[in-house]
Amino acid sequence: MNELKIMEQLDRIENLLRASKTVMSLEEASEYSSISRSYLYKLTAKGEIPFSKPRGKMIYFSKEKLDEWLLSNSRKSGREIKTEAIDYAFRNKKKFL
Repeated sequence: MNELKIMEQLDRIENLLRASKTVMSLEEASEYSSISRSYLYKLTAKGEIPFSKPRGKMIYFSKEKLDEWLLSNSRKSGREIKTEAIDYAFRNKKKFL
């Protein structure tokens, strides 16, 4: 039981350390984003994801840019859409009258 608790604590510590990094290797980015390494390679080859490749060797990802890319093309909830529609209607009620 103690071994299990120690392993869980180590996992939490590793996750905290990873979260504080600003630049990640391909392996770290894969683990962080839950995207397989092979798919990350495909995305970089197609230029669909922001990355750096200093001296033409290893691939690195900016955590900030990776987060932006992961959150791009977001979808609004039904409640957000309804709220925006009501706000729009109130702002432009003169146009509808």
